Amino acid sequence: MSVNTSIFRRKSVEDSLEETLDPERALRRTLTTWDLIVLGVAVAVGAGIFSVGATAAANYAGPAVIVSFLIASVVCGLAIMCYAEFASTLPVAGSAYTFSYASMGEFVAWIIGWDLILEMLLGSAVIAKFWGVYLSDAFGLFGIDVPTTLTLGGVDVEWGPVVIVAIFTTLLALGTKLSTRVNSVFTIIKVAITLFVIVVGFFYINTANFSPFVPPSQPAPERTSLEQPVFAFLFGLEPTAYGVIGVLSGAALVFFAFIGFDVVATTAEETKNPQRTVPRGILGGLAIVTVLYILVTIVVTGMVSYTELAEADTPSLTTAFVLVGADWAGRVISVGILVGLTSVLMVLLLGLTRIVFAMSRDGLLPRGASRTSHKYGTPVRLQIGVGIVVALIAGLSEVELLEEMINIGTLSAFVLVSFGIPILRRTRPDLKRGFKVPWSPALPIAAGVACLWLMANLTTLTWLRFLAWLAAGVVIYFVYSYRHSVAANPGHDARTGAKL
Repeated sequence: MSVNTSIFRRKSVEDSLEETLDPERALRRTLTTWDLIVLGVAVAVGAGIFSVGATAAANYAGPAVIVSFLIASVVCGLAIMCYAEFASTLPVAGSAYTFSYASMGEFVAWIIGWDLILEMLLGSAVIAKFWGVYLSDAFGLFGIDVPTTLTLGGVDVEWGPVVIVAIFTTLLALGTKLSTRVNSVFTIIKVAITLFVIVVGFFYINTANFSPFVPPSQPAPERTSLEQPVFAFLFGLEPTAYGVIGVLSGAALVFFAFIGFDVVATTAEETKNPQRTVPRGILGGLAIVTVLYILVTIVVTGMVSYTELAEADTPSLTTAFVLVGADWAGRVISVGILVGLTSVLMVLLLGLTRIVFAMSRDGLLPRGASRTSHKYGTPVRLQIGVGIVVALIAGLSEVELLEEMINIGTLSAFVLVSFGIPILRRTRPDLKRGFKVPWSPALPIAAGVACLWLMANLTTLTWLRFLAWLAAGVVIYFVYSYRHSVAANPGHDARTGAKL
């Protein structure tokens, strides 16, 4: 049998399922629907719920940021339905990477896996970085004088991000079920704090602040051409704020608040009865998060005018409470943010490891990284290695400057998963699907186009950085992955990778 040399060689669903039986690379099925709902809420309800909406209102959309959130949630919902169908059809670790391998071939799968690594690596590092920043703020609010930066060998290291990454790396190495139990506690606490803040905030709402709901478009001379949406740059438009373009740019920004639901799909291989559990877990989590986000956005734009928010250095829900004289809320919100970021970090670390695990098991990355512990049922060595990399990036760099890179990595994955649904339906109509996206192919294609539109509303600078990341990925694929891929040898053992 000849070797398949095509870069679009596909990995069959049967081969993917067969690999999960390899005792050296097997993950344990321990997660329930409730666990997945908690994971979805945990990864989405973080600092974003307290800050990203206020930032989008102040700088882009005004009170119409409520519409921005609705747009982002609908786009996310459409794409997440596609994830749910794939995960119920192919309950294997790897999420969009694995789905793309089965529907569009190896090279596309590599690109999307590379994008997911970007999303979750930067996401983990950014969240860990913010955790350290908010820890310092919390110390200040409660009058605790503890330095959050240490100097080691002449290098300044922020110890907060390093410590929190180390703690959750250890928990994840010891078992996914244990981690989700700890995560459930943090998630319940932060949702309770969020609801408390929403209820109190409603007493300070002044309906006059909702007018004008869509502020008229105005020039934004302080922004360079590289800091405006890429579609505006391509058509030679001048940088603006507010108006319809502001609402759409706000939707692209607040999409950051919805990242992570694709991470839930990466746990399909560790889920009991995944055909039913994964769709319910993903869609249930999204519904809860959307309601919370919209309520918080109504509060923050109703408490104070968007123009007052725009005058703040870093607009947030705390800013709104301070402006109405409720300074005490800063302490409550600071605790909510710390708890929120803690659970977000855990889920992103889990997702990053599972993506690298899946790519390693396929030989696109060194296969040794995909070995799992017989005792814990997790890829312990890989989890520790990922934790070290994330801790170093968060503790030593200004990674928060790359925040929009997370959005573009997520959206690119959503695009390919959405377009992959009609492809797999046509090529493998025989597969059992625990959940089906309605009105296919129209709805999946609409989801993909909507994600592309949000990508077009990200800044030109973000696109340039993204293209540089993709170029590096293409080089790695042709230098290493193409030759070492398990699927390159049609006579291989799907479980061990050895030739027959």
